[in-house]
Amino acid sequence: MALSLPSLLPDTLHMTREPATFNVTAPSLADIEAMAEAAVAALPEPFRAAARQVVLLVEDFPPTEILEEMGIDDPFELTGLYEGIPLTEKSVADQPYAPDTVRLFRRPILEEWIERGDVALDALVAHVVVHELAHHFGWSDEDIARIDRWWE
Repeated sequence: MALSLPSLLPDTLHMTREPATFNVTAPSLADIEAMAEAAVAALPEPFRAAARQVVLLVEDFPPTEILEEMGIDDPFELTGLYEGIPLTEKSVADQPYAPDTVRLFRRPILEEWIERGDVALDALVAHVVVHELAHHFGWSDEDIARIDRWWE
């Protein structure tokens, strides 16, 4: 089955939704995690089953070491990161050194959400999750960019 990034996002999570209303308090790490888990639960099978094998980790900001490794100066530039071996490169002979992980960075996600102003927060979180899971399924950033017009 060919992976189609737009088809992985449920219709209710596309940018056609109205922007979310503001609360008095910023969404917590747990709130972002719940949105990410809902995005995974909304994936069609067989992607959902494979995605549930990936650990979701929500942090306020990317660790300094990651930013340095990636050559990123501004921590607000990184909303998510896939760490692991893509399914297309895994072998039964490989010994896993750590679980495949999608890391979401709450503050950069919130900053982008505020700056955009045209998308619901849960839709943005779902988009970041699906983008990072696409890496798990073997897609490069270039592959994703060819079909994903989200950032234009």
